[in-house]
Amino acid sequence: MHRLIRAVILILAIGKCTLSFSNNKSESKSCKDETPVVQAEQTFEVNVEHDIVYAKGLSHSSINSSDATVMPLKLDVYTPDNELENRPVFLFIHGGGFAGGTKQQGRIIEWANYYTSRGWVFISADYRLKRHKGTVPIEWLDFAEKLPKAAKVGPFLAIYPAIRDAKAALRWVVANADVYNINTDYITVGGGSAGAITAITMGISNPEDFRDELTFEQDPSLTTTNIDQSYQIKIIVDLWGSKAALDAMEKIFSHQRFDRNDPALFIAHGTEDPTVPFINAKELKQMYESTGAPFVYYPLEGKGHGAWGAMLDNKRLEELAFDFIVEQQKLKVIRDN
Repeated sequence: MHRLIRAVILILAIGKCTLSFSNNKSESKSCKDETPVVQAEQTFEVNVEHDIVYAKGLSHSSINSSDATVMPLKLDVYTPDNELENRPVFLFIHGGGFAGGTKQQGRIIEWANYYTSRGWVFISADYRLKRHKGTVPIEWLDFAEKLPKAAKVGPFLAIYPAIRDAKAALRWVVANADVYNINTDYITVGGGSAGAITAITMGISNPEDFRDELTFEQDPSLTTTNIDQSYQIKIIVDLWGSKAALDAMEKIFSHQRFDRNDPALFIAHGTEDPTVPFINAKELKQMYESTGAPFVYYPLEGKGHGAWGAMLDNKRLEELAFDFIVEQQKLKVIRDN
């Protein structure tokens, strides 16, 4: 019965954005002019398309060597089984220290089903890792060579192509918005660990960052990345990440990108994290406090790295993030009561 009620409300919501009146004349109006409607509870079946190629990237035997090969970059698209034409989107980036991980990690699939069953289009993207030795700007390489061995130069060099790829994935989303009935005014990006570092950098940096530092001659694969598409991220979901890539960008290119117009930021981080120390969450909080951009801050007391199952106020992290996204984007939520 509850699902039937929600379905009826959804039909009314759909109908509400198909017709408007002006000066006694009927005019068609796109559903995407309206605020998307999502569900408070699991409602829709989830459809999945695996391994869609969103772009291509160069891979080398050694960094910036001349023997580059072109590799496909892939993502999975989760869509709700409904006829709504006005859906928010959540692009999620996996972790793994820029050396491992996959878009099909179990916890990501859990988040995909949570959000898709409530009305989001959820997208999980792979990207080039340390072993792929993606092309990097000479300035990035020079900076890496000055780092102490303890800084793990190899993973550091993987950061640039990873973020470059994630931005290409988001441009693919925008280019294919009509295919999946996505409203690109409601974009959320998120990730865990290295994926959170990537998501934070995507949201804070300018569109040209991690894109224009290399020319088409240096990296011809850029032509496959929907370079003509633009986007505006509204929400960042940071699960035990940091602003490390933005700090590196500031040191290398003298770009400081934080300001009061940054996307709203959800921060969740274990206070006993040995991998990405908790101080990184504090630094992000302090930066957002200084700019005045909106954020929420959840120290996960006693938790280490990758605290997916953490509970606060009897809510899991995906539920807390749901509340934050809905509040910040002012989404319409259909509830049973």
